[in-house]
Amino acid sequence: MADGEGASGMATGETPMKADVLVIGGGIAGIGAAARLAPDARVIVLEREARPGTHSTGRSAAIFVLNYGNATLRALNAASHPSFLAPGDLSDTPLLHKRGELLVAGADDADLLAETLASSDAMQHLTAREAVGIVPVLRGEKLIGAAYEADASDIDVDLLLGGFTRILRANGGRIIPNAEANALTRSDGVWRVETPAGVFEAPVIVNAAGAWADVVAARAGVAGIGLQPLRRSAAIIPLPEGGADWPLFGSLREDCYAKPQSGKLMVSPADEDPVEPMDAWPDDMVIAGGIDRFERMTTVQVTRVERTWAGLRSFTADRTPVAGFAPDAEGFFWLAGQGGYGIQTAPALSRLAADLIVGREAALPRDILVALSPERFA
Repeated sequence: MADGEGASGMATGETPMKADVLVIGGGIAGIGAAARLAPDARVIVLEREARPGTHSTGRSAAIFVLNYGNATLRALNAASHPSFLAPGDLSDTPLLHKRGELLVAGADDADLLAETLASSDAMQHLTAREAVGIVPVLRGEKLIGAAYEADASDIDVDLLLGGFTRILRANGGRIIPNAEANALTRSDGVWRVETPAGVFEAPVIVNAAGAWADVVAARAGVAGIGLQPLRRSAAIIPLPEGGADWPLFGSLREDCYAKPQSGKLMVSPADEDPVEPMDAWPDDMVIAGGIDRFERMTTVQVTRVERTWAGLRSFTADRTPVAGFAPDAEGFFWLAGQGGYGIQTAPALSRLAADLIVGREAALPRDILVALSPERFA
């Protein structure tokens, strides 16, 4: 059965399709892990949608920021960075394009600005005037300064996902669309996964189901990790004149940010509204609040919103990803909880997943492995 035949090529009850590893979820996490596993194992990716990258992967702000997230995430950022700078087998062309990130501080943000600069590498302290020199629409009279990371870069997500997909298929791996994992059972050392596209078996399954990861675990009888999907929304507005080369800019308090892309300006309210796993949709009132904060931060008057969208960023309570074998289920590997960091940490997490599954020594330090382990929830 060729890729794309999943919905009709096999019915439940027929002879199961066998693999060494079944990856549940065709986002950047699942496809990345599958690509790195494929040279050493027979791998099948089961994707619930008609194509990979439908949800969070396809709705990312897509920027690489070294100084983003907690200490564990920053270690993953640093471990991933070389793969973006020198993509190797992932791409013949660059995956990063210089953008910059500018976080502005208001009158009450002096302590937060000092803390941000002290805890970050390669972030510059800028005066209000210097910040306005970079993004002229900022209301400089409301600012006391800014933190600027010049090396923050746009990520070509399509190229990254395409690179992983190409590696997976070149090594015999397969992607089965329309294959939601509806039932998962284990017997005699093998997981059996029933989907609308057929039945699949393997000794190891990788739970890379994004916002649905706890749902998949429950169907498998595995304890969850307390995953909470949070909605993140955005509005696309006309790009002000001269704005194509602006950095991503926003409030240091993370209540609003904007980023030029594709000849438009994306404005996000930086919302984190708890929701159930779903095909996320934007809330008009949340978008309106974000536009209001954006207008108060800048001299731009938004007269037209061209479109809006929303995606899910899924976190555990400690806002740290989960990568490792479940302590309560043999052969059940967690790769979830990437939050808003999944794209930029994909190179490191995909390598780590493959190393742990095939039994290689991991390149990441021991303390990072412990911080990522699902055993912390046991």
